[in-house]
Amino acid sequence: MGTEHVLAIDLGTGGPKVALVDVAGRIVAHEFEATPLALLGNGGAEQDPNDWWAAITTAVQRLVGGGHVPATDIVAVSVTSQWSGTVAVDANSQHLYPAVIWMDSRGAPYIEEVIKGRVNLAGYGARRLQHWISRTGGIPSHSGKDPVAHILWLRDERPEVYAAAHAFLEPCDYLNARLTGRQAASFDSIVAHWLTDNRDLNNVHYDPQLLAWCGLTETQFPKLVPSATVIGSVLPVVADAWGLAAGTKVVTATGDVHSAVVGSGALGDYEGHLYMGTSSWLSCHLPAKKTDLLHNQAALPSAVPGRYFLANEHEVGGAALLWLRDQAGMIRDLDEAHELAAASVAGSNRVIFTPWLNGERTPVDDHTIRGGWNNVSLTTNRADLVRSVFEGVAYNSKWLLETAEAFTKRPLDGLNFIGGGARSDLWCQMHADVCDRVIRRVAEPQHANARGAAFVAWLALGRQTLDELNRAVAIETEFHPDPTARAAYAPLYREFLKLYKAHKPIHARLNG
Repeated sequence: MGTEHVLAIDLGTGGPKVALVDVAGRIVAHEFEATPLALLGNGGAEQDPNDWWAAITTAVQRLVGGGHVPATDIVAVSVTSQWSGTVAVDANSQHLYPAVIWMDSRGAPYIEEVIKGRVNLAGYGARRLQHWISRTGGIPSHSGKDPVAHILWLRDERPEVYAAAHAFLEPCDYLNARLTGRQAASFDSIVAHWLTDNRDLNNVHYDPQLLAWCGLTETQFPKLVPSATVIGSVLPVVADAWGLAAGTKVVTATGDVHSAVVGSGALGDYEGHLYMGTSSWLSCHLPAKKTDLLHNQAALPSAVPGRYFLANEHEVGGAALLWLRDQAGMIRDLDEAHELAAASVAGSNRVIFTPWLNGERTPVDDHTIRGGWNNVSLTTNRADLVRSVFEGVAYNSKWLLETAEAFTKRPLDGLNFIGGGARSDLWCQMHADVCDRVIRRVAEPQHANARGAAFVAWLALGRQTLDELNRAVAIETEFHPDPTARAAYAPLYREFLKLYKAHKPIHARLNG
């Protein structure tokens, strides 16, 4: 067993990372290949699944061809990907339309017709709200960014695609279908469709009433299989192209949130982690099913069998820095961003950046809110503006932390920090100071999703237990709150919250 490895595929919005992971969770080697993103008018966000597949193939060929381990030592492929997206496919798992991804809000008016009623609570019909939450743990968002809203948009705006579709798949399940020829979803990968009854984690199934309210049928969706199980083997044509051994196993795919929970090194109940990638979230495992509708978070099925995890999300995390580089043109690269941010002071001379560049999901479900700089003067310099972007994301993390702690009814201290953003010492310390919590950077934080996907494979193959996997993740560095910086940030954070309340009606009028 000591020579066995998993080929982990982590498809992010910016492209796939692929890694070879050993049974102890060590990243032996990895590769990355970028993919384009199309941001369209009226809230559209799409990617070409052929771009995904081509990029994954290129990265895997480099990785496997690098001779790091013999092909026969790669015993399984495990996929994780951006979550809450929709790929319409034919019976052969070929896509019929670009992937409508997690950022896409064009389905908002169509899902609104489904979820409202004569008597409404928070914009949801009371009877439907009760049924939805009791079965799934959540309900489709008003934002239209959930897969069921994508599907209704396709039905109304792309009827020829909808009519031709054999199934609608999550991105991770689409990749598994291309790998194995089998269209399947796990109990955890399907949950963001809000169409499954999750009350019994050993018997998750599509709910007939929810399907009927949406005007959909079970035959339009993949078969459901338990989390962390083997679903098949790599097709011979794929094995040949990728340099894998015939019969290499493929396990259930996961969304990125699920794999991060598993790969964070915080697998026990109420052991928290903070993820900072394109988006961000703050999560932990939970012992029971629970929902907080007002703040758009819930306990949902984990990629670990028989467990729930806290699901929430910020639409923009590290994407704020990419926007600063690619759209605002204020920095050449992320190294320059760090240099400029370090040249300013804690609090950015009282400039506050709100990072809601694509709306928000948690703690508020608001697809019309937008971001920007506040309290800018003629004395404000570029260093202040850049640092305030880092700080604005950290303020947003604190807002989410307070919401998560109200949900769990206990403090989440010693947060394991993962994702590409965790590589930044500046951002780690800033989060410690703003959140007033110890921030623990996990070793190789940018590979937490790949590590989590590999851990799912080791569980599926019976090679490791949950306790063994949790102990396999090392903490690289701890960052403790600095009292002086904490005092500088506290009043600015209070104003940050007030800015949302002040801007909400304005942005609703501008973007509604």
